[in-house]
Amino acid sequence: WAAGNSVMKNGVEFVANMPTEEIFTAPLKTGINGVVYSAMPLVDSGNIIDKFHFIIRDGKIVEAHAEKGEEFLKAAISVDEGASYFGEVALVPYDSPISNQKILFYNTLFDENASCHLAFGEAYPECIEGGESMTREEVQAHGLNYSLTHVDFMVGTADLSIVGTTHDGREIPVFINGNFAI
Repeated sequence: WAAGNSVMKNGVEFVANMPTEEIFTAPLKTGINGVVYSAMPLVDSGNIIDKFHFIIRDGKIVEAHAEKGEEFLKAAISVDEGASYFGEVALVPYDSPISNQKILFYNTLFDENASCHLAFGEAYPECIEGGESMTREEVQAHGLNYSLTHVDFMVGTADLSIVGTTHDGREIPVFINGNFAI
């Protein structure tokens, strides 16, 4: 897991996405199965995509549907092979100062700070130990996705619940009713 701050190669710390409430990680490229629904519209290349969902099998988006802008959504996940896999899982509490503003900017860089979100496309190498110094091939060998694109879309809602499963099979609530359980 990482947060909004980063360190450049020259050692200078910065926050590229501010303000931010998110913590994020990279999912295992082939580790997602199921259906995911958007919680807010997505604007991609100036096109509004709304009320959309994906069907995912072994990490790959195998179906994409939208009430508005479906053709743009399908184009976005077809940029390259990696665009149809996920690269980010970000947790953002629903009850946060940014979310509580109830403003939809129609700009993902702003809107993502008010909602849990996922991204299809490129994964951030910094999400694995030593990832920033690995080659692309090494990062991919560790299960992270590579793509020329990285598109965030919001999934957080007031009733979102997330349960984590530990290595020994215990289930632990992470989010209850849109907010951290801890």
